[in-house]
Amino acid sequence: MDVATRALVLFAHGARDARWREPFDRLQQKLATALPRCEVRLAFLELMSPLLPDALAELAARGVGEVTVVPVFFGQGGHIRRDLPALLDQCRQAHPGLSIHCAAAVGESDAVLDAIAAYCIASLPGAAAQS
Repeated sequence: MDVATRALVLFAHGARDARWREPFDRLQQKLATALPRCEVRLAFLELMSPLLPDALAELAARGVGEVTVVPVFFGQGGHIRRDLPALLDQCRQAHPGLSIHCAAAVGESDAVLDAIAAYCIASLPGAAAQS
């Protein structure tokens, strides 16, 4: 099997409860199926592994040349504005051959908010009768 030259890393906060990561694992699986020529990984800021620097180091060691990090955060809080850029700078210095791009937090996307709004509306009792 050929080594993928690019990767998509879903970056999440992490939690003490192992069940917290289940939707992130499902999202990773959906993306891995949709992107067969792309490494799709899940990485965390804290409390779970792999941590983002470890995931990026492993991808660099596998020969991946380009990585896009997608923060699966609802908004642009301090972790996204401060912690993530610092982590990415450290990783760029540690792996100069790895091109690292970063997307905005998923919650900043109107398409994501539209999907969440549609889910909320559909969750109302009698929603099918209202549409």
